[in-house]
Amino acid sequence: MVMFLFLVVALAVVVAAVTLAVVGGGESGPLPEVAPERLQDPLPEDRPVRGADVESLRFPLAPRGYRMSDVDDALGRLAAELAERDARIADLESALAGARAAAHVRLDKPAHEEGQR
Repeated sequence: MVMFLFLVVALAVVVAAVTLAVVGGGESGPLPEVAPERLQDPLPEDRPVRGADVESLRFPLAPRGYRMSDVDDALGRLAAELAERDARIADLESALAGARAAAHVRLDKPAHEEGQR
């Protein structure tokens, strides 16, 4: 009988606590639905990304940090542009080295020919 009385009192306490939490905690009702935050300062689409663009880039906070899709999109875009720039720099350096070699050969050729005369 004591055990039954204990269970009834425990059940009443739990019901009272849940009732107070539901009734007393919601002064204005349930929270309204909010549109998910999206990236506020996206990288420019119409021109290459500059250092200032990366410095001003801010990701909105999500419940567990940042939205992985926003960060992944920004990092993917930066990686693609950096790879494109690296390839362009390599092409230009190769062309410059070729032009310097050709100019060096042209400058050396007349001097070499004068020495043979």
